[in-house]
Amino acid sequence: MREKFDEQLDELNKQFILLGSVCEKNIAKDAEAIRNHDREEALSVFNQEYDLNNRGRDIERLCLSLILRQQPVASDLRLVSGVLKMVTDLDRIGAQAGDIAEIIMKYDFSHKGEDQDLLLKMADECVKVLHAAIDAYVRLDQKTAEEVLRMDDSVDQYFAMVKEAIIQEVSRSEAPKISFDVILMAKYLERIGDHCCNIAQWVLYIITGKQPGTR
Repeated sequence: MREKFDEQLDELNKQFILLGSVCEKNIAKDAEAIRNHDREEALSVFNQEYDLNNRGRDIERLCLSLILRQQPVASDLRLVSGVLKMVTDLDRIGAQAGDIAEIIMKYDFSHKGEDQDLLLKMADECVKVLHAAIDAYVRLDQKTAEEVLRMDDSVDQYFAMVKEAIIQEVSRSEAPKISFDVILMAKYLERIGDHCCNIAQWVLYIITGKQPGTR
């Protein structure tokens, strides 16, 4: 019985890590699509949303199967229930990366400005934060999970800087439409940072047993 449980738990870990890796790559692809004026790259991210949803549902079904059929002990139950919570955040990260891609597909690449430069740095930072969150789960590393919570502060700072840059741009521009595209993408990135924090908090729950708050 335990051998079967361990096999399913190993499969759960593999599926969760793979989903996290795809989400991480999609955020990076969004940034590259802007840098390279590549609508096809953005389209490839947008078209993955259905597949990501299916991956998330598969993980949820496996979690429920482990809980209902294998009757895990307390520490294993924390891990499985934690993954069940974290996959919801990965689903949202994947969806928000798709939302950014949809904007990029119609984005006016002639736009140049500090706001766009800051947006790209913000996207790069989100990739780092998500990578750290998944790494914290893989290694069940409390220190890394706590570091993710601190790293999100830099994402929030970039969001504030993007908004300030746009305020300055709008004050000088007669047609600030592009600025609204940038602020919307920045808001999605800010939410991605929050979901990364949620993942880190659930990792801490798996390690310590203390119920986290979510953002």
